[in-house]
Amino acid sequence: MKDLKKLTVIQKRELILVAAILVISGLLSGIFYVRNRKPAEQVVVTVDGNVVATLDLHKDVDIVIDGYGGTDHLIIKDGYASITEASCPDKVCVRTGKIHRSGELIVCLPNRVVVTIEGEE
Repeated sequence: MKDLKKLTVIQKRELILVAAILVISGLLSGIFYVRNRKPAEQVVVTVDGNVVATLDLHKDVDIVIDGYGGTDHLIIKDGYASITEASCPDKVCVRTGKIHRSGELIVCLPNRVVVTIEGEE
């Protein structure tokens, strides 16, 4: 009986220790992420891995991107970028919606188009 009580006390302490480590690591990761994130400044458009346009995220733009197998309609408005029309069959890029944070991206695989939000260098 004493061994069972001793075992449960050890298990509780281990659980508390593991929970504390997880909470601390989560907090440190969050702080690191927030402090090192660059403000979103530009939209970089690549087709088949080649940069075809670098646009200011804060200036309204309405362009058609000629991709590898078709076209994508990119709109930058009010600090958000989105592909509103695409010639690809699945339209995943259109359903991605608006992006505005550094590191976010829209990908149109059939047309080999990638739209990425980047921060200042």
